[in-house]
Amino acid sequence: MIPNLRVENPEAAAHTRIGWYRSVSNIPHAFAIQSFVAELAAAAGRDPKDYLLELIGPARRIDPRTLGDNWNYSESPELYPLDTGRLRRVIETVAREAGWGRKLPAGQGLGIAAHYSFVTYVAAVAQVAVSDKGEITIQRIDIAVDCGPQVNPERIRSQFEGACVMGAGNALLSEITFKEGRVQQTNFNDYQVARINVAPRDIRVHLVASDFNVPLGGVGEPGVPPIAPCRLPTSYPLREARAAPARAGSSARHRTLDHAGDDFSKCDQTTPNILLRGPNETPTSHINSFSAYHR
Repeated sequence: MIPNLRVENPEAAAHTRIGWYRSVSNIPHAFAIQSFVAELAAAAGRDPKDYLLELIGPARRIDPRTLGDNWNYSESPELYPLDTGRLRRVIETVAREAGWGRKLPAGQGLGIAAHYSFVTYVAAVAQVAVSDKGEITIQRIDIAVDCGPQVNPERIRSQFEGACVMGAGNALLSEITFKEGRVQQTNFNDYQVARINVAPRDIRVHLVASDFNVPLGGVGEPGVPPIAPCRLPTSYPLREARAAPARAGSSARHRTLDHAGDDFSKCDQTTPNILLRGPNETPTSHINSFSAYHR
């Protein structure tokens, strides 16, 4: 037991201009905490889904005003409490629909992640394959969504299918590098986004039924944050086991947890856009983000 715990998260000065991005700060928040929880599950030798649900705890409604970080997307805390029951439900739904725990071919694994953002609850399971050369492909993504009432279900499905593709691009390709304080990329010829060869082979969106007793949630942005963390914790142990001989030639974009320089203040380092941090900085955590992997 830990009798006392104090966690502080001060602002970190950015040494380059930061602009808007789909899902905004939820991407680094979800990536940091979910990847760490995945490591905890592995270290504990626990089934990641069960470990994840245990961390969330029983179904309850939490007033955002009682939390240290009480930001709730400018929505009413009475209408939009943090509902851990809804978070648990999307995890249980996606695990069931993805066949969590099923036997997979050699070199493949399943990863699971969940995140609350824009007053919507989302969980994802990724089936990832790593070749003998260390190349990563996403065979399938299942994603469960509880956004409250579903006015246009087909539009919701389209948003989350696109979010899965964008999340795959964030994790595998979309790399920003800085040199002497300037971004080196100039356009899509040197800033790569996910194309058909990188996109998940199979995307399955599972809409959790609701009614108008629950207020509306967002659908445009909440699908992106859980994709990278549900994929990356799965691929790391597989790559360690299968791609050690090729490690010296691996691309920096596949080492998304590494930092390439020791002096962050000069911004002369390779940095993935999903997690911008210096060598001595701790990633931001978020109470509503959880992840683990299964292999």
